[in-house]
Amino acid sequence: MSFQLDKKQRVKEIIKCGKDPSYFLNTYARISHPMHGQILFDTYQFQDDLLKDFNDYRFNVILKARQLGISTITAGYIVWMMLFHRDKAILVMATKFATAGNLVKKVKSIMRNLPDWLRIATIDVDNRNSFELSNGSSIKAASTSGDAGRSEALSLLVLDEAAHIENLGELWTGLYPTLSTGGRCIALSTPNGVGNWFHKTCADAEDGSNNFHITTLPWDVHPDRDDLWYKKETKNMSKRQIAQELQCNFNTSGETVIDPECMEWLLSVVKEPKYRTGFDRNFWIWEEFDPTCNYLMVADVARGDGADNSAFHIIKLETLEVVGEYQGKPTIDMYAGMLNQIGREYGGCMLVVENNNIGYSVLDKLIDYQYPNLYHSIKSTHEYIEQHQAEVLNSAVPGFTTSMKTRPLIVAKLEEFIRNKLIKVYSSRTVNEMKTFIWRNGKPQAMKSYHDDLIMALAIACWIRDTALQANARDLNYQKAFADAVVISTTTMNTQIKGQFGYKKDNVFDKMNEARKMYDEFKWIIK
Repeated sequence: MSFQLDKKQRVKEIIKCGKDPSYFLNTYARISHPMHGQILFDTYQFQDDLLKDFNDYRFNVILKARQLGISTITAGYIVWMMLFHRDKAILVMATKFATAGNLVKKVKSIMRNLPDWLRIATIDVDNRNSFELSNGSSIKAASTSGDAGRSEALSLLVLDEAAHIENLGELWTGLYPTLSTGGRCIALSTPNGVGNWFHKTCADAEDGSNNFHITTLPWDVHPDRDDLWYKKETKNMSKRQIAQELQCNFNTSGETVIDPECMEWLLSVVKEPKYRTGFDRNFWIWEEFDPTCNYLMVADVARGDGADNSAFHIIKLETLEVVGEYQGKPTIDMYAGMLNQIGREYGGCMLVVENNNIGYSVLDKLIDYQYPNLYHSIKSTHEYIEQHQAEVLNSAVPGFTTSMKTRPLIVAKLEEFIRNKLIKVYSSRTVNEMKTFIWRNGKPQAMKSYHDDLIMALAIACWIRDTALQANARDLNYQKAFADAVVISTTTMNTQIKGQFGYKKDNVFDKMNEARKMYDEFKWIIK
């Protein structure tokens, strides 16, 4: 558009620009191009979408690939905010003062290259890394090493390369009150491993458990980039660099228990639950009870210090799908009641409760409820034993014991199941836990300040599914084979676990029950 406008036209343009940041930037703003110098801002669709998000949401977190012009579009938005609004206080923060200062310089450059008539506010105070307009709006750069901004009321906080800011979690605690009067926040960065504030904020935003709106911008959102560009760009890049700087993938640190490629598959399976129910709406259901199917329910019990959660999974044994899941902080009585009720609703399925810490209190309640199918094992051996046998053995204990010995074994079983795509996990909560489940000092555990209750419950389920239930089915098969030889029966059965050689899609538990009845009838012969 020509800048040769009369006074009336200029007023109309000013009003139009003040209403629409995208129109303002694309019509009048100029940016510095490394090859062509000052050029007119010509935004791409994904940049226009960002401008809209900046207006529509107070808190925005941008997970981006490098060199997409996100810092530039953020600078353009800041120009629009400062120019067309009075008394806006903006703080740009980064690990290095120079990084924050560069963004302020971009803002200043765009401002100075506007048409004279459009600069409705002038720069009154001009410093190297800060300036103030005549309308009272101001901007300044700061590094995270100081206390800048913590005592101010901010209109906009920009966290540039947020994943690289150390101790940002602590800093955010101090900065958040500065936004309490309606201030906004834009946090933008490429990934930098897992466990930091930026990663956690992105993960929570995906789950809808914080106030941030997340936008993910991998390398191919740019319309000028194709496979040829990608091949050329990645020629001298490591796998970690490619994943983090171009693909927006957090899971490449090399420390996670679950391989990054497996994580990609897990993420592709994730879907919203059919129902969110329970007293706290934290019981997620993907599939209701099917009386023709068999289920396994495995529960992890919180330590009782309020720092972690209780959790359980319901797994359909025929397909190894997690069809139900809970994570929350109920009381012991409430949790035991939930397990009893839901377990019975799923056909009185085998219920495995980790018996560490206060897990025994939950198990005592379940025994009082006379739950019909509690998992038992031989003390110190972790050998599975059926409930009716456990009732007469002093060496039997209810529940599953996670110890220094069993923890690496059950985690290895979980990794095996995931690697071979034998188990389907639909829950974003569980998958997000896997992103921060790492090898630390040679032990598989959650990163500091993160949880692994859902993971451990799932790991126990995989172990039980592939050991106790398999062994039980095999023993019953042997017993039935002996009885068959006596009664000259021609019936055969295969109760091997799905994924094992020779598996047939038969109802394992029905045949187990049938075998048990026949064994009881002819056990005098075996004795």
